[in-house]
Amino acid sequence: MNKSRNQINIAVIGLGRMGKIHLRNLLQAIPQANVVLVADPVYPEDDFKKEYPGIRFIKNTEEAIALPEVDAVVITTPTSTHAALVDQCISNSKHVFCEKPLDLSLEITKTLLEKAKESGISLMIGFNRRFDPDFMQARKSISEGKIGNPQIVKITNRDPALPNIEFVKTSGGMFMDFTIHDFDMARYLMGKEVVEVYAKGLVFFDEAIAEVGDIDTALTTLTFEDGTYAVLDNSRKAVFGYDQRLEVFGDKGMIQVDNNLYNRNILYNEHGIHQALPLNTFTERYIHSYGKEMESFIDALLNNKPVPVKNEDIIMATLLAYAAKKSLDEVRPVKISEIL
Repeated sequence: MNKSRNQINIAVIGLGRMGKIHLRNLLQAIPQANVVLVADPVYPEDDFKKEYPGIRFIKNTEEAIALPEVDAVVITTPTSTHAALVDQCISNSKHVFCEKPLDLSLEITKTLLEKAKESGISLMIGFNRRFDPDFMQARKSISEGKIGNPQIVKITNRDPALPNIEFVKTSGGMFMDFTIHDFDMARYLMGKEVVEVYAKGLVFFDEAIAEVGDIDTALTTLTFEDGTYAVLDNSRKAVFGYDQRLEVFGDKGMIQVDNNLYNRNILYNEHGIHQALPLNTFTERYIHSYGKEMESFIDALLNNKPVPVKNEDIIMATLLAYAAKKSLDEVRPVKISEIL
């Protein structure tokens, strides 16, 4: 595939926040990627031409996927459209990078992954936090035995502000849309499989979220196969910024990753000790991880390597989201064996 020119021809489908992040990285930071076109059925064409002169733009996503010059497709459209677009890509022999989740249905997720595998298509889901430099270093230290056997991982994941209620209605719920990153990170860091999930949650900030059947605050405990734990602390609103921390405790030490702040200055005076707030958006906090994950996807395609996010990672994150929702609804721990 394109080895003679050492590039991958890319079509980007969807130009919301994530689409613009990936498009910027593909254009500015990954010379091995050649953006052939962008497709979005609702984005104003005139605006696009002003913002991205020289790049082809079309409204029809099916037409974009079917173009023979396209090698791979980056999908950043709403969740409800992911499965159909991925299926079209597989049918047209296009490799796929798709934002999470692949689908809200575990069965559809499994079916698409198997179809891609049988077709020889590389399919990668955007679990970008695996590519964050701080989290990657934490995993490296764990794998090198620097804290011994990890016993407890604590992950704090809190958004700075509540999402739009229209988004909540179609997001798949807090566990599938939000905590799914933490389910993936817990497995990624610990290198162990989860056997039980116990989730509790409530609506703390806005009753409109309850009215559409979701929550805004959750605490989830994962029990791994060897009896060790992960504790996931989630909120859709932290007034002080985007709160992204983790801690891994082992029998020979501990690793902590604190928030990224706007600056590292600390002011001491008679009123106290003061420092900057955490970065306020996911686009700021994870700017490097988005670039690294896309670079890894392109590298895998060019060098015929497996993509770094495996099928089992996608299935397990989705399965854990299912288990957490079941646990919340039934007010009990849920064994993974109940869902498999």
